[in-house]
Amino acid sequence: MLWAAMVYWGVSTVLPRWRLPVVALIAGAIATAVEFFKLYHSPAMDAFRLTLPGMILLGRHFSVRDIAAYWVAICLAASLDASIRHAEG
Repeated sequence: MLWAAMVYWGVSTVLPRWRLPVVALIAGAIATAVEFFKLYHSPAMDAFRLTLPGMILLGRHFSVRDIAAYWVAICLAASLDASIRHAEG
């Protein structure tokens, strides 16, 4: 979940003037795409997934539960972002 929240904050930082639902959808699409990318296997990709950066960036095993957790985390991050933006402006 922390990884997905990080993706949300990264997208929100790159696109600060975009509406929050759009930012959340983009972050969710990125997180979901990375999860589905775990279904792709090649010797080089599998070797990379065994390294620490590979585990952090790509993970090792596909899980629908992870996708659900990513979307929950992104929704929570977007809610926090909305609260922060509302308090500032």
